[in-house]
Amino acid sequence: MTTSSVDRASARDVPDGTRWPGLATPPHSALRARIAAALFRRAVRPLDVRVTLPDGTVLGAGGPEAPELRILRPEAFFHRLGVDAKIGFGESYMAGDWTASDLAEVLTPFAERMGTLVPPVLQKFRRLAERTQPPSEENTLEGARANIHRHYDLSNDLFGAFLDESMTYSAALFAPGDDLTAAQHRKIDSVLDYAGVRDGSEVLEIGTGWGELAIRAAARGAHVTSLTISEEQRALATERIAAAGFSDRVEVKLCDYRESSGRYDAVVSVEMIEAVGASYWPEFYRVIGERLRPGGRFGLQAITMDHDRMMAASRAYGWVHKYIFPGGLIPSVRSIEEGVKANTRLRLAGMREFGQDYARTLRWWRERFLHRWADIAGFGFDDVFRRMWEFYLAYSEAGFRSGYLKVHQFGYEATGR
Repeated sequence: MTTSSVDRASARDVPDGTRWPGLATPPHSALRARIAAALFRRAVRPLDVRVTLPDGTVLGAGGPEAPELRILRPEAFFHRLGVDAKIGFGESYMAGDWTASDLAEVLTPFAERMGTLVPPVLQKFRRLAERTQPPSEENTLEGARANIHRHYDLSNDLFGAFLDESMTYSAALFAPGDDLTAAQHRKIDSVLDYAGVRDGSEVLEIGTGWGELAIRAAARGAHVTSLTISEEQRALATERIAAAGFSDRVEVKLCDYRESSGRYDAVVSVEMIEAVGASYWPEFYRVIGERLRPGGRFGLQAITMDHDRMMAASRAYGWVHKYIFPGGLIPSVRSIEEGVKANTRLRLAGMREFGQDYARTLRWWRERFLHRWADIAGFGFDDVFRRMWEFYLAYSEAGFRSGYLKVHQFGYEATGR
């Protein structure tokens, strides 16, 4: 069992209030804290985890070898949980109120029972009071740029520290014997195959990343127009494309998909739809349909969740929105299929799912992130940021390990106009 880097942090560590407003001092609500403590004890009772408190209390159904969640500051933990459970649990980890023997191992049993941790009767009341996504994070043209800037423009050096040499920030597709780079190339080739990309294809990529998909498409003989609204990504992607010798085949534009033009043989988008926002999905599909020539093909990779869970989360505002991906929503397979059908003349031609490969990808990233922390700290990031990203990567890994989250590739074909 591995030990989280947070274990080395003092229980007295307090976040810098100027950099992390609201974290240094926990919110206070005695009644809500008591309710949260009672609900937390009930929720962990059947889980295969050990929850330990400073007074020696042990909760959960796990034995001595089960993953351990150690609550270091119970009062702060339960007050944060009571005031806003969807945000407070993660904030409490950021603040150092609790730690874990292996964070993803601890979070997986919670993810497996996500729908039943809170009793159904209380869920109804909670939805009446829970926070919704703020209007400032709507994915308008300006809002989308601001939202993307908050994550992808953090630092190219940050992402370079924990991603593999392909600089690919999405689920890999593993085959026996693959290292992460080989698995990332396998994933890219798979979605390019769904899009029918070959020698002479004119390709539109929505969401450049750091350019690896465009490079591999160009290596097939395609001409690629790649769109991004991240200035940092565009700068590095352009450098990487030039270094690969494909500047004559790839153009990276700082352009929102809604501002695109032209017609293409193929459109490809990998894990960008999650940032679009549900109210903009119809326009996203419509634009794709308009960009494709008759007989063209669309390759899509998307993180997905069950449809009922997506509907329940559609307006909720949680920790991931506040700290990692503002304005986003993970779609369901049903919502994608219905949205494409309603807004385009595309026909589904193929689909695959590989969520466990994403769990493996995320574990690799998290281990690399922690291993390279000294370098990352040198870029100006503090220990609260470390705990925030460790939680984000482990929380995501647990979601895929448990099956709460999945990842799909879709292949669509354009019918005649």
